[in-house]
Amino acid sequence: MTTPSHSLPFNAVKKINSVIAVLIALATLLFISSCSTAPAAQTAPPPPSLPVQTVATSSVTTYQEYPASIEGAVNVEIRPQVSGALDRVFVDEGAAVSAGQPLFKINDQPYRAALNNALANLHAAEGAALNSQLEIDKLTPLVQNKVVSDFQLKTAVATNQIAKANIEQAKANVSTAQINLGYTIIKAPVAGYIGRLLKKQGSLVSPQDVEALTQLSDVHNVHVYFSLGEKDFVGFKEEYPGSTLKDKLNRLPAVSLLLADNSEYNVKGKIDMIDGQFDKTTGAITVRATFPNGAGLLRSGNTGKIRLSLVHDNTLTVPQSATLEMQDKIFVFALADSNKVKKVPITIDGKDGDNYVVKDGLKAGDQIVLSGMDHLQEGAKIAPQKATDKVAKN
Repeated sequence: MTTPSHSLPFNAVKKINSVIAVLIALATLLFISSCSTAPAAQTAPPPPSLPVQTVATSSVTTYQEYPASIEGAVNVEIRPQVSGALDRVFVDEGAAVSAGQPLFKINDQPYRAALNNALANLHAAEGAALNSQLEIDKLTPLVQNKVVSDFQLKTAVATNQIAKANIEQAKANVSTAQINLGYTIIKAPVAGYIGRLLKKQGSLVSPQDVEALTQLSDVHNVHVYFSLGEKDFVGFKEEYPGSTLKDKLNRLPAVSLLLADNSEYNVKGKIDMIDGQFDKTTGAITVRATFPNGAGLLRSGNTGKIRLSLVHDNTLTVPQSATLEMQDKIFVFALADSNKVKKVPITIDGKDGDNYVVKDGLKAGDQIVLSGMDHLQEGAKIAPQKATDKVAKN
């Protein structure tokens, strides 16, 4: 008996193949879809666009300021030269006086009496001298005629010499009494301004008093004193022209005086003295500048600042805002190859307004970053933008 064969109809096989083809197509589409939804690879952000500036040479003037004290060209303590009661005070505090003007008067009665006594002694000495001369005139012919011995004549001559010496002594006493009487009027030795009056009318005064009657300052010209440390003094000698210190003083430019309110005095001064030695305690040397003071605006005891100027030819400057200060050093970010930046230390030689004067660390033609340095790192890449271009766009 033959077993019948079981074969699928042709149409069924065809349908199965179609289903399989559809499934394969769907699987392919799902695979492609899954690949397209995978996250895209991260791309690096563009380098920051920062302004840069080319460093160029120029001529600038820098300033150094030093605390200063002001004194009159002549400061005199007015003291009595004789003792007595203060009879009169002819001036007021702060008054302007001329040389020779009376300031005080001491009771002169004791000194007038002393002068009268000295004059009386002088007249007595003159009378004694005259009397001794008469004695000589009387004895001279008697001695010549040998009526009396020459011993008496010699005694008369000696007495006459003593009388003449007494006259000279009496004249000296008269001069002393006249001088002391003159001292009862205390006059201004120089023109200037009166300080505080520490003794009033009726006070007893003496040359041994600890305090002076007052102070008199001649402030037609004032001396302004300031100090330079050793380092500043060495720089001072190197920076200003001249072969000797005297030559340098003669060539120094005029200096300015800043008053206590930071306003500038309207007249320039001249440095005319440098102390002969350093102060061992402070390690500084004193320098003096003289200023005209015709209007009397400056007084002894004022304080201020001396401003010294120094011209730098063919020097480099960088904006102070383009620098970073770290551990007492100042840096800038300079543009290197491939627009990468590098941190460069610079040495400062002063300030010109908002700019630093660069002594070392940069050269003409270098490019520096002007802003945005806080977020920069060594070797970072930037898109440099010329500072002039940035200003033009703004």
